[in-house]
Amino acid sequence: MEFKANCGVWGTMFGVPCVVADNFLKLATGEQIKVLLYLLRTSGRTVSTEEIAVNTGVTPQQAEEAVLFWQQVNVLSSDNTISVPQSIMTPPVLQQTTNTVSVEETLFVKSAPEPRRRENLRPTEITDIMHDSPAVAELFKAAESILGHINNTMQNSLIWMTNYLGLKAEVILVLLVYCEKIEKTNVAYIEKIAMSWAEKDINTLDSAQEEIERLTSSHDFIGVVMKMYGMKNRPTSKQLDIIEKWRTAGYAKDLINYACEKTLENTGKVSFAYTDKVLSSWKDSGFRSSDDVKRAESDFRKRKKAGSEGNDTFDAEKYNFVINNF
Repeated sequence: MEFKANCGVWGTMFGVPCVVADNFLKLATGEQIKVLLYLLRTSGRTVSTEEIAVNTGVTPQQAEEAVLFWQQVNVLSSDNTISVPQSIMTPPVLQQTTNTVSVEETLFVKSAPEPRRRENLRPTEITDIMHDSPAVAELFKAAESILGHINNTMQNSLIWMTNYLGLKAEVILVLLVYCEKIEKTNVAYIEKIAMSWAEKDINTLDSAQEEIERLTSSHDFIGVVMKMYGMKNRPTSKQLDIIEKWRTAGYAKDLINYACEKTLENTGKVSFAYTDKVLSSWKDSGFRSSDDVKRAESDFRKRKKAGSEGNDTFDAEKYNFVINNF
């Protein structure tokens, strides 16, 4: 069964749920915002992820991931539907039955429950909350011991992480310690990680510490690779994905460093895709360290100089082709 949103006399306009503007302008990616806006704009008909991709510039996979994101933050419901609030879609004097817009199956836009909605509280309101909730006051005190003075923006953020995301105080503090350690204590960065933790259900001290260990390892590994390439700017999201692939694959750092050297030597530029192919070929050849590769290269040069064609298991000609002809 499919549902369609009919904007009636407002057909030349379309509304965006307030919860999106209130809570997700900083947290959602451009691709996720694009997908949601396209769904709202195409009210009245069914659209596929492929159509979304063509008209928004995202990939079909990104379109699906965007829908999943909006489901996880309760803008889309888990049954793949989005409810459009009447107060957004029609004037008060033209109340209509709530309609829906569908994507492949059934999708409709709904606002988050009021208690979960983020607010920009005034200092006096925050003072009242601290008076009524000792737990919030203790959280602020602990946060100040980590970050120093926290302003109204950070106080609002801590309340949002507690009330909206449902993160426990000890989990929030672990997050703050990590962000302070890597010197990224701006509210947007902290909230981005907090949202990720809420989505992954990281809400115990043990799971938070485990995630911090993973983040720390990843952060340090990124720094090592940047140094290998002589990079000053932070890698792009696509490059970060490749770096994480190398980390989880367990490539030795000296092997990665040698692959970076080969990349710069053969291409004259930083190319993560090229380096990734080099590392994959070395892995397939059984090389686990830069010494393994250098021995193979030395063996190849000796054979070539001697003009001999060895019959052992290492195919030097094939190896030379793989290294230099991506």
